[in-house]
Amino acid sequence: MTEIIQKKLSDSAGARWTALVIVAFTMMMGYFITDVMSPLEVILTASADQGGLGWSSDDYGFFSGSYGLINVFLLMLFFGGIILDKMGIRFTGIMSCALMVIGVVIKFYGITADFAGEVFSLQSIGIDFSLPMSAAVASFGFAIFGVGCEITGITVSKVITKWFTGHELALAMGLQVALARLGTAAAMGLSLPIVKAMGNVNASVLLGLVLLIIGSIAYLVYCVMDKKLDASAQAAEESSEDEGFHFADLKLIFTNPGFWLITLLCLLFYSGVFPFLKFATKLMIANYNVPEGTAGLLPAMIPFGTIFLTPLFGSIYDKIGKGATLMLIGSVMLACIHIVFAIHILPYGWFAVIIMILLGIAFSLVPSAMWPSVPKIIPMKLLGSAYAIIFYIQNIGLSLVPMLIGKTNGADPSYTLSMTIFAVFGIAAIVISVILIIVDKKKGYGLQDANIKK
Repeated sequence: MTEIIQKKLSDSAGARWTALVIVAFTMMMGYFITDVMSPLEVILTASADQGGLGWSSDDYGFFSGSYGLINVFLLMLFFGGIILDKMGIRFTGIMSCALMVIGVVIKFYGITADFAGEVFSLQSIGIDFSLPMSAAVASFGFAIFGVGCEITGITVSKVITKWFTGHELALAMGLQVALARLGTAAAMGLSLPIVKAMGNVNASVLLGLVLLIIGSIAYLVYCVMDKKLDASAQAAEESSEDEGFHFADLKLIFTNPGFWLITLLCLLFYSGVFPFLKFATKLMIANYNVPEGTAGLLPAMIPFGTIFLTPLFGSIYDKIGKGATLMLIGSVMLACIHIVFAIHILPYGWFAVIIMILLGIAFSLVPSAMWPSVPKIIPMKLLGSAYAIIFYIQNIGLSLVPMLIGKTNGADPSYTLSMTIFAVFGIAAIVISVILIIVDKKKGYGLQDANIKK
């Protein structure tokens, strides 16, 4: 009888899409605050008498990369995946939302408090490292937020897999990604105008904090819904997964070649996109003569394009298949676009708009196929740990690449070298995508098969 009830609820379109809307909204608020300071480099690096914080390009690069520092060096994201598989969706989601809010509060304090030229330095213990105190505190808060945001991401992915396996899985994940990108687009497009209108660098961060609190409350609403579903035996599958999880089962992840190929593809592809967004506003001003007031709108076109295209490509994957092929096409586009940026042809704003639109298409192709492919090669009871490992490896790129680009841009104002680095990531992603197609054919993962089971 339990199996019949579970099947009826999991096949309910209304229940599926309601759950998706709630958790996707939470994730959208998280993504807004993730990039709310990305367009502000030109202000953060300005002197105090010009309304800035006096950060250097290196300081800004460290701050941008601090998002993943705790995840990468303290393995918190990996442990978050284990917590998700052991403790379940509700506990882990509430915990991660709380971490996001705490992190943003600390970051807000870092950029608003008057540190009177104080410097955070490790030279007293023999390490040649120093930051303005405002950058150090903001980076610490951003790192805590990063822990919460990434664990929220893997939790939301497991929620969607739980509801949509055998149904519109790729479309559902695509819509979740689309809403997340809407949050990013809003941050990229609105942050700089808000700061200029309010005359205060912390205005957009305060707005992001309020929105994040609303998103966290939304997740609490989902938890109530999830608990009621548990009571009606819909979530019997989740309970059995938690009881069936053992640390020894992690070998099923670590010995899976398809999993590692998807993980490497995620690392390379996202390293060529998200760090680029951190510096794209300044690139538009320097190389394409875009006015400072509207420069943030061009990078916003990247996530904005994904809002419509990621669900479209996800629906294609659901109905037709060819997931590995979609990942290959997106990787080829990423490499070509960064090569165009590196050689710096046609330094006009209209041309930059075209390139940004194409990058938005590439940014839709790969995620629309990559995230729904993971449940095809990893069992449900290990899915939280699997997504956590992928996100962990991804965070290595999200942490280290912005720091590398920050140092590179300081010595290369033309951005040629930094765009070449991004192009190399794209070329490597092409190689991994080709190997994934070969391995999928050999192992029979079904990455080229449709998701909807008739």
